[in-house]
Amino acid sequence: MAAKKIMIQGTMSNSGKSFLVAALCRIFWQDGYRTAPFKSQNMALNSYITDDGMEIGRAQAMQAEAAKIRPTVDMNPILLKPTSHMGSQVILKGEVAGNWKAMDYYRKKPEFIPMIREAFARLEEQYEVIVLEGAGSPAEINLQENDIVNMGMAEMADAPVLLIGDIDRGGVFASLYGTVMLLRPEDRARIRGMVINKFRGDPKILEPGLRMIEERLGIPVVGVIPMEKIDLDDEDSLSERLARTGEERLLDIVVIRLPHIANFTDFNVLERKPEIRLRYEERVGRLGKPDLIILPGTKNTMADLTWLRECGLESAILRLVAKDEISLIGICGGYQMLGSWLRDPEGVEGVPGGCMHGMGLLPAETVFSERKRRTQIVGTMTKKSQMFQGYDGYFTGYEIHMGETSLVEERTRRHEKPETAKKSQMMIRLSDGRQDGMEREDGRVFGSYLHGLFDNEELTKGLIRKLMEEKRKDGTDGNKKEDGKKIWQYKENKDAESSEEYKERQYDKLADLVRTSLDMTKIYEILEESGI
Repeated sequence: MAAKKIMIQGTMSNSGKSFLVAALCRIFWQDGYRTAPFKSQNMALNSYITDDGMEIGRAQAMQAEAAKIRPTVDMNPILLKPTSHMGSQVILKGEVAGNWKAMDYYRKKPEFIPMIREAFARLEEQYEVIVLEGAGSPAEINLQENDIVNMGMAEMADAPVLLIGDIDRGGVFASLYGTVMLLRPEDRARIRGMVINKFRGDPKILEPGLRMIEERLGIPVVGVIPMEKIDLDDEDSLSERLARTGEERLLDIVVIRLPHIANFTDFNVLERKPEIRLRYEERVGRLGKPDLIILPGTKNTMADLTWLRECGLESAILRLVAKDEISLIGICGGYQMLGSWLRDPEGVEGVPGGCMHGMGLLPAETVFSERKRRTQIVGTMTKKSQMFQGYDGYFTGYEIHMGETSLVEERTRRHEKPETAKKSQMMIRLSDGRQDGMEREDGRVFGSYLHGLFDNEELTKGLIRKLMEEKRKDGTDGNKKEDGKKIWQYKENKDAESSEEYKERQYDKLADLVRTSLDMTKIYEILEESGI
């Protein structure tokens, strides 16, 4: 018997498709079904490395986690990682096929259909239920020909469709109606239900609108999902978390919001710490004097370093570091920026033979190449790290980068006088024998290629303790007053739940929200229409 299928499509990007897929994956797992997510084509800079070293969209890895299975490349056979407004790095079956212009990719889409069918067929052999996700909107009429991700994929899988709209952004009834009416009749017939997402207020006020949209389209509304804060990994830079500023807390950490920021899910764990205010900033005027600045991963290191200079953020960061007023961590592309030189002999980042100075804070040279390193890895600190307050244990992470970074003993420093220059050393030995990670001798600057670094609980606790020591804080709650003066205080909570426990609680919370908001009897009826 073929797997049962149901597909989630949206009226627009960021309407809630990924979260609804994750919710249904968890619900079907809770109800005893072996379930897997599937998205034929994803466009996102947040990606994930599978156990066998293949690269897929982060959203599909999150959805697989919700379904209690390991992510595989079959769940996302095509991943597009934008490198500019007109082109993307194209990843087919988990491996880089090249940097293509949008029109070149569009012309080649029909060639990918056999690969998509094969990936989906393998999932059908292994699972009882497959929850498919579309991309953007199926009503993008300029893309309907040769569609492989929305109604084209629904046809390939012979899957019924739920259409979700975001009421919080306004115009939800118009967007539902317009989306349905712009579809071809045969595609329109695949939509078996509509879902309204992110509703605030009294549901009774919505009821007249629900009746009218059902009468006009002849499609039932199968649920209204209330606005609720659920903390799961985000797919791309449309994420609302990048705009949050948060309330004042013991520690202020700024992640620089680079134009091509990638894998910012690295920092979600920091946002969950009660001691930390985590904010993403892209303007000098909003930088302030945080306790820690993080340069994140990026899909285009050299272009984003140029932007960092043009907007004045590089100068501001260098001044703060020179005065020993902040700590600075670079991850992946951010690590490459911290070095002395970036060289691009093959034109991976731009024009072949390109070369530019780095920020000059670490004695490192990065040479880009066509080879992309993709691996999950185990590492250990070879020395006690000052940045992470003496941590020297093991930790896990993963690599996704083009280019290799090495320590250079002799270099020209652009931003420091020779008498004030500080030495640095490699800090991490990886399980395959390679070295990674560089730390300045004063513990103020650290860089590494490893994504997922902060998911290692003990290492992150060391970072927090180190930052707290620099602020000369101790105690318990940060609100005690003594002689009329506020005393910032901190005490580590040794009973705090782990990252894994936290994520499991979020998946269950999401499943509970959706289960109580949707007509699950109707959902199962729709599901039974497929795979019988």
